[in-house]
Amino acid sequence: MKYLPLHSRYDHMIYNRCGHSGIKLPAISLGLWHNFGHVDDFETARQMLFTAFDAGITHFDLANNYGPPPGSAEENFGKILKQDLRDYRDEMIISTKAGYLMWPGPYGEWGSRKYLLASLDQSLKRMQLDYVDIFYSHRPDPDTPLDETMSALDQAVRSGKALYAGISSYDPDQTIEASRILRELGTPCLIHQPKYSMFERWVEKGLMDVLDKEGIGCIAFSPLAQGLLTNKYIKGIPKDSRAAKPHGFLRRDQVTAAAVKKVIQLNEFAKKRGQSLAQMALAWLLKDDRVTSVLIGARTVEQLKDNLGTLDNLEFSREELKKIETIIK
Repeated sequence: MKYLPLHSRYDHMIYNRCGHSGIKLPAISLGLWHNFGHVDDFETARQMLFTAFDAGITHFDLANNYGPPPGSAEENFGKILKQDLRDYRDEMIISTKAGYLMWPGPYGEWGSRKYLLASLDQSLKRMQLDYVDIFYSHRPDPDTPLDETMSALDQAVRSGKALYAGISSYDPDQTIEASRILRELGTPCLIHQPKYSMFERWVEKGLMDVLDKEGIGCIAFSPLAQGLLTNKYIKGIPKDSRAAKPHGFLRRDQVTAAAVKKVIQLNEFAKKRGQSLAQMALAWLLKDDRVTSVLIGARTVEQLKDNLGTLDNLEFSREELKKIETIIK
């Protein structure tokens, strides 16, 4: 049956201005890092995309290496987009990235102009798109001049293959310099994508202030610490969880007794707020108006719907924030 999106899809979602740009992003965006590769169920991925779009999620975040295998998330997304969502392309912000290993040899990763632009061409082919809305440098390259990496992003925009440029996992000083170069080239940096959660707070040590000053949006990846900030691991490691998968990015040794103790306390506190732990963890990030959006990575439609319930309770009292700090520090 042909997919028809809900007419009410924009009624409940919150949209936040991305830095000083004209773009607004949904408070909750869908990342395709996990659960959209060839090792995953295609129909489940399809239904998650429909559910997301019906809920007002307009931003879908990918990268060249997402899968597994690398590239397969873009391929599957491209198939679903062509089959079911092509009439709604102009209602979407689609992003991809390049920076990690994609092919053998010296030109298959990092931040050279050759790699970035070749990777973008490959990503567009896999997704069957003429352009992406945002093209990221996925990680800083210690061996390539930053001018070269940023000028490649500028070239991607000027060629019409991307509309905006972004960076991911750059530290504060690198971000300041990247922003300066892009501004001078005439392609301001739209957005930064750092790892940020209750358990990963490095961005609070200068980066958020830099983004605010530079007028750059912030979209947090791994906001649930790869699923650790849910009730999933309270009683051990489930067989179908990320920590149990050989290709997962949450390792068994990260599910420590100390982490689980904090999770149990946070889960009980979330219940008092009338939320799931995942909802509270996402709301905790969105309390900072410098955070444009949080990138969720649901495995099922039910998980996605639970995450969307975050929007029903985004407020924290000072006492609640103090209690959370006591738990997570």
